[in-house]
Parts: sequence; C-alpha cells; structure tokens
Amino acid sequence: MADLDIKPVTLIGKYARLEPLTLEHTEALAQIGIGCDFWDFMVYGKMESVEDMRNWVKSILARAERGTDLPFVAIQLSSGRVAGATRYLNIMAHDRGLEVGGTWYGLEFQRTALNTECKYLLLQHAFETLGAVRVQLKTDLRNIRSQHAIERIGAQKEGVLRNHMILPNGYIRDSVFYSILDSEWLDVKRRLEEMMAQHVDK
Repeated sequence: MADLDIKPVTLIGKYARLEPLTLEHTEALAQIGIGCDFWDFMVYGKMESVEDMRNWVKSILARAERGTDLPFVAIQLSSGRVAGATRYLNIMAHDRGLEVGGTWYGLEFQRTALNTECKYLLLQHAFETLGAVRVQLKTDLRNIRSQHAIERIGAQKEGVLRNHMILPNGYIRDSVFYSILDSEWLDVKRRLEEMMAQHVDK
C-alpha cells in the first residue's frame, strides 16, 4: 500500500470552500475568532488581538512546513466570508492515518451546514482520494458539546488519555479520542449527508 500523499488542496462543496491557510487570512480570522470562549478547550491559549491570531497562523504554517499538518481556512460560499479554520494533523503517511482537528468557527457559523460540510469534505478527501485507513478525532473531556458532535456522525470512542496535554493556562487536560476506519466511512458519509440535508444554511 502506498503512503498518504498529502499536498495542499482546495475542497469545494455546496456551502463551503476549504482553501490552504496563509498569512493573508489573519485579519479575517481575527474578526471572527478574537475573544471567543472555545479557545479555553484548545491548546493555543486565548486569542485577544490580531497579533495573537497572526502568531497562531504562523505556528500552524510552521507545522505544515514540517509535514505534520495540512491547514485550511473555511470560506462561506454564499457570502465569501472567512468562517473558521481546520486542518489535518498528526499525519502518519506510512501508516495511512491522520487526524482531523484544530477546528474552530466564528459563533455565527457554528451549528450550520457549513460546519457539517467542512467535516464531510475533509473526511471524504482523506478516505476517497488520499486512501486513509484511519482518521482520528480528539477533544477536551470537558467539551461535552464537541463529544456529542463527534459521536453524532458515527465516530467510535476509543477512550480517554488522562493528563494528556498541559494547556497554556496550566490546566492539565484529559483528551477523549475517537476514530473512523475506512470500513466505516460509508456509514459516516451517509450520516453527514443526512445532517446536511436537514440544515438550513445561514
């Protein structure tokens, strides 16, 4: 079996376009991301200024340079606005596995068809184009909403890694891990398509 061939790519759906993250996206990301509470559950610390966001973008781009991550910005097609960011991370090319994560959206874009479709596009590309055999997802044990969202699409809960990460504020985080295997993708795909059909995009 060939290794995963991870390259920058643009993925386009009905509601969203996922395009490679660049420094030029910083201002637009800052407009929707500064001061949001969801950073409390993430490993980057609070985003309180444009400079914080610029440093975050630089950090993610550095990971991309190392080949461990492939970051995207989500664009709402109907408005052309930047809606958030997501990425492939922990890429294990030889083992044909990766993680979908580092995902966040501005408050007005959460719980919309765009959010669901971005996950759909990333998973579809991973399994159907790249040939992944495993896609991993993880979240903070305190983030019940995120756990419910992951479970709703049919990802399998694998367990909790205790004292898994130390966040910038010193909090020692437990992480809940989930996975989707290539043999499970068609069922997850069907669930996501049903969820998108039920959405009314904003």
